[in-house]
Amino acid sequence: MGMLKEFKEFAMKGNVVDLAVGVIIGGAFGSIVTSLVADIITPVLLQPALKAAGAANIESWAPGGVLLGKFIAAVISFIVIAFVLFLIIKGMNAAKKKEEAAPPPPTPEDIALLREIRDALKK
Repeated sequence: MGMLKEFKEFAMKGNVVDLAVGVIIGGAFGSIVTSLVADIITPVLLQPALKAAGAANIESWAPGGVLLGKFIAAVISFIVIAFVLFLIIKGMNAAKKKEEAAPPPPTPEDIALLREIRDALKK
């Protein structure tokens, strides 16, 4: 019974539960970011840029049988995903800073009175 109790304590620790929730939400968020890049950013921004550069079919480029084009496409996709995540996190941090900048609530009258008494006694 000692091992079962110890396992229960381990599994119910906040860190393990938080990690599990983070992994699940991370998977869901990953599919959202993948869809954003594949369905919105790539057709609107990346495809026209690749066509202008003459590399519309970059994934099929395979010099010497090595799928170098596929690797380059994966690197470009990573850079785009990383940039989108950067913009999302930057926006979230800006929103969080605005929340933190809210003025503190007014001090209750009794605390203000005690501070005045303290300051008067110091003088």
